Amino acid sequence: MQHELGFIGLGLMGQPMALNLARAGTPLVVWNRSADKCEPLRAAGAQVTASAAEVFERAHTVILMLADGDSIDAVLGRGTPRFAQLVAGRTVVHMGTTSPEYSRGLEADLRAAGAQYVEAPVSGSRKPAEAGQLVAMLAGAPEAVEAVRPLLRPMCHEAVPCGAVPNALLMKLSVNLFLITMVTGLAEAVHFAERQGLSLDTLRAVLDAGPMASSVSRVKAQKLVAGDFAAQAAAADVLKNNQLVAEAARRAQLASPLLDACHALYRETVALGHGGEDMVAVVRALEARTKAGA
Repeated sequence: MQHELGFIGLGLMGQPMALNLARAGTPLVVWNRSADKCEPLRAAGAQVTASAAEVFERAHTVILMLADGDSIDAVLGRGTPRFAQLVAGRTVVHMGTTSPEYSRGLEADLRAAGAQYVEAPVSGSRKPAEAGQLVAMLAGAPEAVEAVRPLLRPMCHEAVPCGAVPNALLMKLSVNLFLITMVTGLAEAVHFAERQGLSLDTLRAVLDAGPMASSVSRVKAQKLVAGDFAAQAAAADVLKNNQLVAEAARRAQLASPLLDACHALYRETVALGHGGEDMVAVVRALEARTKAGA
């Protein structure tokens, strides 16, 4: 008999991830601050609780897919007597993206409270999340990682051990650096071609047929050509992730000129009011710079 698995955080990524668990037959117990996000999970057979605490009462392993460290701390009651009561004897799986330093501190606090901790950030946006095609990066005590790894199969087609905490988050930041610079370059290429009077459909056909094509480039090029800015990975979230990578680079005294250029462009994208749109909306910042004569 399978034990119940807890899942907290049913946002842009968390909801499709949890739905894949439920549809695979995982006995799932879920909670989300906005209760309406739980209804598709209830329809898929998951048990919806009235509080995060009830998830911890029922499940020995709890996945957190939350926006940031403040949200995690609030759910766990970190820094209060409730924290140890909630997490003792549990395994907490952190699948969101926070700073490596935050994760290292969270691991220390959880271990001190008698809990196990696994970092499991994922590579992929909403479309791979819906398809169960995410890639998880795992860090933590080897026995905890091996216990968690099979639980992730309905969500992730690969789960790659990365060593000790915070190596999984450092790996995620490395992947994000490549993703952010690649998509920004693609947006600039589309902007360049459009202003040169070229057919964007022809550009997409050439890119899709060429050696640089990838599942990401194909999806993002299609969105750019179609003017489809519905969020798969929201620009505001990309800006947050960009900031995390930049901070990690500064701490390690690393140069990151491409990342820094992207950081400025995403900051401008969000300031222009496109933070809730997909990351390809960075093209709006490029258009604004062109209009201003930059």
